[in-house]
Amino acid sequence: MEHIPVLLNEAIASLGIKEDGIYVDCTLGRGGHSSEILSRLKTGHLYCFDKDGTAIEESKARLEAIGKNFTIIHGDFIHLKDELAALGITKVDGILADLGVSSPQFDDPERGFSYRYEARLDMRMDQTQELDAAKVVNTYPKAELVRILRDYGEEKDAYKIACSIEKRRMEQPIVTTFELVEAIKAAKTNRELAKKGHPAKQTFQALRIEVNGGEEALEALLQDGPTLLKEDGRLAIITFMSLDDRLTKQAFAKLSIVEGSRHGALRPEEIPQADFYQLTHKPILPSEEELERNSRAASAKLRVLVRKNP
Repeated sequence: MEHIPVLLNEAIASLGIKEDGIYVDCTLGRGGHSSEILSRLKTGHLYCFDKDGTAIEESKARLEAIGKNFTIIHGDFIHLKDELAALGITKVDGILADLGVSSPQFDDPERGFSYRYEARLDMRMDQTQELDAAKVVNTYPKAELVRILRDYGEEKDAYKIACSIEKRRMEQPIVTTFELVEAIKAAKTNRELAKKGHPAKQTFQALRIEVNGGEEALEALLQDGPTLLKEDGRLAIITFMSLDDRLTKQAFAKLSIVEGSRHGALRPEEIPQADFYQLTHKPILPSEEELERNSRAASAKLRVLVRKNP
């Protein structure tokens, strides 16, 4: 399936792109968002991050057809601040991050991202790293598996699934996606298996996050991203999981609200003001038209933080 960038128009509009601005796409993927940003720049520059070498190879030609004023960084945006500093960039006009897994990664059976295809357990976005899903499933202690499934997958049967995995891997390693699916199904009741949705969805989600360091990267972005913004700079984050949206919502609220500013006998000019505000109080969601074109956009939420002008 061709990868369709989610909330494309809304994300681009929220960045308020300036022709001479400096922008960062933390998740280049197949270049959907990046190409739209680049097409709006004249003297500005776009910096793109991605860990997936295949994605970079495919996107580079697409961007070159638009302009030359871009730089691709083969790496994780967890190092956003340091990588930009090494290039002499300390302030930017906008940062975008689409935290979904791209369709080509899901739909390529050999990548081992999906429970829909029989494949070796892999799930690495960066094919050069050592840690993959098979290593997590077969070597992590049961208690650590429970933590990952509970915290990253929000899986209520985390303990039962970890026990099932431990039992099976003692007999022989779990090396394929379908072998893992069977271990997950064995831990579920018939009532749970009869429910709508695939029983392995949350476990596979948790493993993707653990293998690719998704939560650590998001936490770093929420910490470093706002400090990189110029006046009126925008930080736009598209999430697909409740865990990521909750982290983003909490971080943005903390930056846009000054605690205690509603108390005390202060004149209006004496009340402390936050350095940021949220573009909207509620997340921006896909339109009905977009959902008809792309069902994978159903859980997407866009939140945007803006640095105020003094």
